[in-house]
Amino acid sequence: MPELLLKAGIWLAATPTPTPTSGPNEDQVTPGVVGFTVTFLIAVAAVLLVIDMTRRIRRVRYRAEIAEKLDAEQTAAGDDEQGPSASS
Repeated sequence: MPELLLKAGIWLAATPTPTPTSGPNEDQVTPGVVGFTVTFLIAVAAVLLVIDMTRRIRRVRYRAEIAEKLDAEQTAAGDDEQGPSASS
C-alpha cells in the first residue's frame, strides 16, 4: 500500500501543468459598445430617479410646513374669538 501511494505521488509530481496561452480573446473580456450603452442608460435612470425623489421629498416637506402654519393660524383665530367672550 505505501508503495502504491509513493508511485501515485511521483506520478502526480511528474505530471506537467498546462502552460498559459497568450490570453483570452479581447471580445470575451471587454463589454463593447452594447455594455457601455446599457451601463450608461442605467446610470442616467438612477440620476433621474434621485432627482425625482428629491423633488417629491421637498414637496412633502413644504406641504407639512404649510399645514402647520394653517393649523397655528386657526388655533390663534379660535383663541381670539373665545378670548373676548370669555372675559366679559
